[in-house]
Amino acid sequence: MTVFFQVEVVYALPHIQILEKLDVSAGCTVEQAIKCSGILDQFPEIDLTKNKLGIFGKFAQRDTSLHPYDRIAIYRPLIIDPKEARRIRAKKSLAHRKSALISHFLFNL
Repeated sequence: MTVFFQVEVVYALPHIQILEKLDVSAGCTVEQAIKCSGILDQFPEIDLTKNKLGIFGKFAQRDTSLHPYDRIAIYRPLIIDPKEARRIRAKKSLAHRKSALISHFLFNL
């Protein structure tokens, strides 16, 4: 007798989030579940050889076997390195503080 259980496949873009629930058989892998979910048809830009995958926020390989109620996430590539993004924010914040400080001294003379 084949045992089936439910899993979820999720993918998010800035303007839309997709969650597909599906029943899979025991021994199903992350890759098989993603293909069965239909998400690859909806978002052809997803490349399972390049996009990182995870189960409940922990990285997983395409051949990882699933367990009941696992949530598979397809991660998008980073647009900018997180360290670089922080440097940019810090630089903007510093410029804003300098501007505010100069304005404070000019108008309070």
